[in-house]
Amino acid sequence: MEADKKKVMIAMSGGVDSSVACLLLLEQGYQCAGATMHLFSKEKLFSCEALCQSAKDDSTAKDAEAVADRLGIPWQLCCLEKEFDEHVLAPFAACYEAGGTPNPCVLCNQHLKFGALIDQSIAMGCDFIATGHYARIEEKNGRFLLRKAADLSKDQSYVLYTLTQQQLAHVLFPLGGMTKDEVRTIALAHGFGNANKKDSQDICFVPDGDYAATITRYTGKQYPEGDFVDRTGTKLGRHKGFIRYTVGQRKGLGLSLNEPMYVCEKRPATNEVVLCRNEELFSSVLEADHVNWIAFDPPEHPIKAAAKIRYNQVESPATITVTGEGKVRVEFEEPQRAIASGQSVVFYDGEYVLGGGMIV
Repeated sequence: MEADKKKVMIAMSGGVDSSVACLLLLEQGYQCAGATMHLFSKEKLFSCEALCQSAKDDSTAKDAEAVADRLGIPWQLCCLEKEFDEHVLAPFAACYEAGGTPNPCVLCNQHLKFGALIDQSIAMGCDFIATGHYARIEEKNGRFLLRKAADLSKDQSYVLYTLTQQQLAHVLFPLGGMTKDEVRTIALAHGFGNANKKDSQDICFVPDGDYAATITRYTGKQYPEGDFVDRTGTKLGRHKGFIRYTVGQRKGLGLSLNEPMYVCEKRPATNEVVLCRNEELFSSVLEADHVNWIAFDPPEHPIKAAAKIRYNQVESPATITVTGEGKVRVEFEEPQRAIASGQSVVFYDGEYVLGGGMIV
């Protein structure tokens, strides 16, 4: 079927990437409609300062609608507060309360952008959903493959590892072969008001970077002070609530110690935060669950691959062994620093994503 007979819903964030993605698809002959997700009530999550700043800076829906109007396509605001609360906010808070460090963008992609929004697009009669992500999709031998972006400095394949074959079949990434500079140049040439809009660096519902305050506002709970201890149980001082700390953290502990110490574990049951030396943060093995395989079905035997445990990290050689349904054991050739539960481990073969899962 020709592109001009295909209908596409563009997930428009108000930023330059999704705007240019829409323009490119129109030029390719697709029938496009824009959609912007409304995910949460700022009054419930933002501090007074963040609310004031948001009032000055936030133009997400307005910018998206303006671009849609300029391109002459229909646009709608999709209210997904309930879904966002269930699939992103609640797990985010629960992970911190369990001592982990969550990655909410992965959950949002899985359940909202490529879950609820795909469902809405299908109900509207669309064939595809498209976003401004920097990644590529290829079809080979009847299977859809996820590939890194051509511009590796912008590659977002790490946060897309949850995409299933069914989802990949209905997704378009028009910017996968482009650089950010090329995207901005196109936006400027077409008079987009958001052409020079800065990329968001924060999690959308934590604009001030204060995760603990956001969790406290969301749950209505207070997280009391407790003890900093070393691995032998020796008390080193008092912490201000264990949800305020992440594995590998050194700054902001408020302690005066004889040597540098880092967070290596959080113990919710005893309200303790465990500190250790930097060399003790390294580990060669991790376990992960909720594993999604993209390039092939779960392998019956251990496989060699490159894996990484953080978004901004170079992959490291590892052996991945399936240990149960949706579960794997990852053994790195070189120890990795500060492996944190709740984060994602993603497996690669060169530019292709093999799969990934959540570190437990």
